[in-house]
Amino acid sequence: MIDPIPVLKEIVKEGKTKIVLLVIDGVGGLPVNGKTELERADIPELDKLARESSCGLIEPVFPGLTPGSGPGHLALFGYHPIKYNIGRGILEALGVDLEVKGGDVTARGNFCTVEGDVVVDRRAGRIPTEKNRELIERLKSKIERIEDVEVILKSGREHRFVLLLRGPGLSDRVTDTDPHKEKERVLSCRATAPEGEKTARVVNEFLSRVREILKNEKPANFVLLRGFSGMPDIPLFPDTYKIKACGIATYPMYRGLARLVGMEVYPAGETPQDLVHTLRELWQRYDYFYLHVKKTDSYGEDGNFDGKVHMLEEVDRIIPEILSLSPDVFAVTGDHSTPALMRSHSWHPVPFILHSGFALPDDARAFTERECAKGILGRFPALYVTSLLLAHAGRLDKFGA
Repeated sequence: MIDPIPVLKEIVKEGKTKIVLLVIDGVGGLPVNGKTELERADIPELDKLARESSCGLIEPVFPGLTPGSGPGHLALFGYHPIKYNIGRGILEALGVDLEVKGGDVTARGNFCTVEGDVVVDRRAGRIPTEKNRELIERLKSKIERIEDVEVILKSGREHRFVLLLRGPGLSDRVTDTDPHKEKERVLSCRATAPEGEKTARVVNEFLSRVREILKNEKPANFVLLRGFSGMPDIPLFPDTYKIKACGIATYPMYRGLARLVGMEVYPAGETPQDLVHTLRELWQRYDYFYLHVKKTDSYGEDGNFDGKVHMLEEVDRIIPEILSLSPDVFAVTGDHSTPALMRSHSWHPVPFILHSGFALPDDARAFTERECAKGILGRFPALYVTSLLLAHAGRLDKFGA
């Protein structure tokens, strides 16, 4: 894959056209009783949009690689997902509005359920956000410092929270404590380089104290940590593409992703309808809109096929409202696939729709995996989505003589 940013920076131009990128998180699936979630869902508006658009399948990173949400989104924004491999911690920290300073180390935390050292539920049943806040306040009152390191905790949504470590001699060169699978043992934090040894020691002491504090809690009796990271050096989306951009998302991590690349960030409310309401309010202020729907991914991870189908149908109902704003370019896709059959992210390609006055309709008759595979765009890296959006919006000059 060619990194498009150096090329696009030379030919991008300002304009007044408007672009909407709707990311239906984990949208792709696998058949259950013969049909995927998209094939089972009643989504007439998305199907109609597919018939009027150019369609294809995108590879979030490259074939066979299962991406996290960070690489999946950064690729959609035009950032090489391997070159800019950003840790989950910084994305969560920015998403909950934590100030991250040079030398800080952040991590994404999950409240979880353990029996002894074995993880029974990585998400503690997706505890309510109110319970999360109660537990975080208890931990904050009992763990303020470890050695000469300040421990900063902040709640996210449901089972998620952020750990931020601030002090001298810290490094993100350490391993996750999350085994990423249930029925596996919790991992100790280990340094992957000498400079990470202090951080690993502090993290393991933090976990020891958490275990004692939460030992009588049900179901959230421990925590898992992953994605240790500091603040990266990354080109900013609005400067790179000469466009005024905003991100509209419910979950902190996705607001963090948008903020990391320099977009202005707004909450989306709880429903797809709330998403469109915010979009309408901001329509005159921006030229590029990243909209994020989370629940499709959550239902996929929970193995809830019917729940994912229902959420796809909810998203379908907002498509006419987005089109009523007359965006010059409207794209619909996901950051990765999350088949309910697998209960996890997967390596499968993701259906993609590109709608504009310059898009060539093709043989795809519906917004499904198998129909989009018939599309004129073929199968291509998500890294090139942004260049396609800019081209269809008339925001790229000719390359070369």
